[in-house]
Amino acid sequence: MSAAQNKAVLIGVSGVSSSGKTTLARLLRDIIPNTFILHEDDFYKTDQEIPVNQDGLQDWDCLESLDLDSLDKALDFIKIHGYLPPNLESKEDKNAVGESGVDKKRVTELKEAAQKTLGATSDVPVFIIDGFLLFSQEMQHIRKLFDIKLFLRADHKTVKQRREARTGYVTLEGFWEDPPGYVDSVVWANYAKDHAFLFEDGDVEGKLKDGLCEELKIDMAPLEVQGNMTACMDWAYEKISGHLSKRATQ
Repeated sequence: MSAAQNKAVLIGVSGVSSSGKTTLARLLRDIIPNTFILHEDDFYKTDQEIPVNQDGLQDWDCLESLDLDSLDKALDFIKIHGYLPPNLESKEDKNAVGESGVDKKRVTELKEAAQKTLGATSDVPVFIIDGFLLFSQEMQHIRKLFDIKLFLRADHKTVKQRREARTGYVTLEGFWEDPPGYVDSVVWANYAKDHAFLFEDGDVEGKLKDGLCEELKIDMAPLEVQGNMTACMDWAYEKISGHLSKRATQ
């Protein structure tokens, strides 16, 4: 099935925990007509099935914590049918997202622009999937399903500060709070391991490998939008609106 024949447009928004993925996804949902969100976190295994690492801590940031088969099937279903699979209910929307600090006037401007320029495409639903692990090498079968791939970066200091400020997370069977040191030993360690292939010398705070993101069709957020959600929103909207406008002419 070609991109133009798909019943939905799938947008992957990935990056390290606390990089702004969910905040961005919710802003874009408010701006772009006929847009919905699906969270990778909704495909966690049960609490009892989450792997335990060498330090005796549950590892919620590793590949093995996810029900990849269900995620794969859900994305295929959306592409074919243009709506969410029956009985798929998001628990992630129960988790709080901090104040974005975004310019509300700019949100209104983009919403008005989207109504004018993307109105003709609004009959095709847009699904934004946000998740910490969508584009890694081990996720190639998932990665190829996305029509647009947006990657948000954040440095270790910012991730640690934001993540440790959170109160916790609703899970399938309860509530999770990070124990002390969790960001360093689990969150950042997994992010670095799974995304080192994109960066020179494996340094996820360093320079991207020349041409690799282009080859994989991953749009990496410019460094200058880090920590500025209004600028990040503008960047993401430009990428998405360009794709949707082009798709409408095919």
